[in-house]
Amino acid sequence: MISPEELRTLEHRRLASLREADVVLAHELHADEYQLINPYGQTINKSDYLSGIATGGIRYHAFEPISPIEVRMSARMSIVRYSVRIDIEAVGGRERLMCWHTDSWELQDRWRTVWSQATAIVD
Repeated sequence: MISPEELRTLEHRRLASLREADVVLAHELHADEYQLINPYGQTINKSDYLSGIATGGIRYHAFEPISPIEVRMSARMSIVRYSVRIDIEAVGGRERLMCWHTDSWELQDRWRTVWSQATAIVD
């Protein structure tokens, strides 16, 4: 079984792969059925998300936890939750926001994230 610290390390690697446009690593860390629900409630599948990262259509200038990464675990599924600072450039322009971020991880052939959800924190 993976430890909470190992899962936190995987989450940090996943965020780095997205910031650095390392789509090879990002592909390994995201399950084929991966879905992201962004702060606007839009659902994005793995193919669209990672091709946006690869082509520069989605570019993270920052994607960094600003709180501890909390972990809930079982033998084959785990969830991480934390607040995050995001600085993103996409087709609609550049945006800086703070979010609560939740990722669901599953043990498949290796640990991969299957769902992500970002909820904007508004003042």
